[in-house]
Amino acid sequence: MHIIAVGLNYKTAPVEVREKFTFADRELPAALKGLMETKSIMECVIVATCNRTELYAVVDRHHLCGHYIRSFMEKWFNLPRAQFTNHLYMYEDGKAIQHLFRVTSGLDSMVIGETQILGQVKNAFLLAQSEKTTGTVFNMLFKQAVTLAKRAHSETMIGETAVSVSYAAVELGKQIFGQFNKKTVMVIGAGETGELTAKHLYANGAERVIVVNRTFERAAQLVDKFNGIPYSMEEAVNKLHEADIIISSTGAESYVLTREQVKEAMKKRKSKPLFMIDIAVPRDLDPSIAAVDNVFLYDIDDLEGIVQSNLEQRRLEAAKIESMIDWEMQQFEQWYKTLGVVPLIRALQTKSAEIHEETMNSLSNKLPDLDEHQMKVIRKLTKSIVNQMMQDPILRIKEMAGEKRAEEAMDMFVKLFALEEQLAESSKEELIRSAEATSVPAKHAELAHQNAAAPAFARP
Repeated sequence: MHIIAVGLNYKTAPVEVREKFTFADRELPAALKGLMETKSIMECVIVATCNRTELYAVVDRHHLCGHYIRSFMEKWFNLPRAQFTNHLYMYEDGKAIQHLFRVTSGLDSMVIGETQILGQVKNAFLLAQSEKTTGTVFNMLFKQAVTLAKRAHSETMIGETAVSVSYAAVELGKQIFGQFNKKTVMVIGAGETGELTAKHLYANGAERVIVVNRTFERAAQLVDKFNGIPYSMEEAVNKLHEADIIISSTGAESYVLTREQVKEAMKKRKSKPLFMIDIAVPRDLDPSIAAVDNVFLYDIDDLEGIVQSNLEQRRLEAAKIESMIDWEMQQFEQWYKTLGVVPLIRALQTKSAEIHEETMNSLSNKLPDLDEHQMKVIRKLTKSIVNQMMQDPILRIKEMAGEKRAEEAMDMFVKLFALEEQLAESSKEELIRSAEATSVPAKHAELAHQNAAAPAFARP
């Protein structure tokens, strides 16, 4: 088995490309099922944010899986692969694990060390788990990634300086206006990003903030926290001329403001400049708005580099997190390698239990005068002897599973204890039933049946 990660992000693809590869929340369950049905995919998780779309998978062969996943993307997004292949990256095994750990910890984000991605990865994993597209490997890996990220933010100072995409948008507004007092700011979108944006605006002196949302109720809930003014989207279109700055961050699938709407609003502003910052992916604001006189439009890619002065400390703290990631990778690799010895240990336990039972039956036949208490004592003592005899071999094979010649060691273990018959008797049906009981996909169980020992992941 192998782990691979295929995706594109703000480093490899501009926003006009990324917005073509977004998954609406309602589409994700179907997308997970479709990816799971792709050839060679044993487990999968999709992480989709405004700055990245990444597909993680456990596969039975890595040399063709990149092709299969690209084919899935081509079909799902209805785009020829020639239009996006150059923007994709693919990591395998150790590098895929390292990438996931870095992403979840915020080290691969546009704003290094931001915490929003942690919740996004966690939610992506929980959704995949609920859709039964994760199994033994990803259940362990993603839980470890989330736990690591929490530790990284609690044990280092990487989150001490307030930087995020919403913070960067506010910083851009400050560079334009200097101060927000006597300025009217309109925040479109009352989700998490919109709330963070409103929070930063108030912290920086904004006196009048209009919060706009598709549903008026949600906008009203948010402004209660900041003493703002709520509007529905329909109402806001008629109030555009009141805003000096518009910051938009909705989850809409099409533009929420068009060039004609902004052009009409500018007539009422009498040529006063309007600054618009679009931090949504897909974009909320029609790019052609930039052609309207006295309108200055920025998108999410323009924010990169705005908060560099606040990032130096985070880079120093990031080095500490990189060390934590190295250690966690070793722990996961060691855990993964021990998966290969589980069938061997189970086979040894099965064989020893059979021998012990046969011995007890023989003893009962040869010494029929033994009473129930005596038989119970003998059974307990002989069972203890068997367990003690197995203890060291089991411990040693677990240790050897983490070494370079692990496969040879496991082959020798099978031969030394003559476990071929017990391994053969572990039928595919039993493995699949066991897999279902532990939420392991059936394809994963079939693979486990075919491979007695799992290969080690390559180190990055």
